[in-house]
Amino acid sequence: MAETSHGNPRRIGIYPGTFDPVTNGHLDVIARAARLLDKLVVGVAINTGKGPLFSLEERVELVTAEINAIADRNGMVIEVVPFKSLLIDFARSVGASMIVRGLRAVSDFDYEFQMAGMNYRMAPDIETVFLMASETHQFIASRLVKEVAMLGGDITTFVPPRIYDAVMKRIRG
Repeated sequence: MAETSHGNPRRIGIYPGTFDPVTNGHLDVIARAARLLDKLVVGVAINTGKGPLFSLEERVELVTAEINAIADRNGMVIEVVPFKSLLIDFARSVGASMIVRGLRAVSDFDYEFQMAGMNYRMAPDIETVFLMASETHQFIASRLVKEVAMLGGDITTFVPPRIYDAVMKRIRG
């Protein structure tokens, strides 16, 4: 575990996802996780299998632009780092001792429970911590945001203005 300048262990966590696009729900989890940690690394997964709307580089840029205010507000470091490795290997590479995952509904829990078990078996020194989505964000999923936007629906309450503009430009372009 990394140490602060005072010799105390630093709490470094990762919040992984594809963030295609980053939503208000993601940003809510990032802000809440930031209060629990000394440093948060937002890991943007390559995950080409999901047929992303944005390239890996674009997703890293968009997430980075949105998290600056959160980092400033919490007086802490939040980094955005792309990755294409096993999540546990990525966690170790950034010195993380915690994986932060957001839960929206019971359907998320089944998948996340299995992943947490697998990750614990591979790396018992890295804890998985679940944060429940805030009530206003429980139903927001990137996949649904893209679908609503592609069908001409209004996504302004699901994503920040910069992300809205990027999604609409990509869909229209």
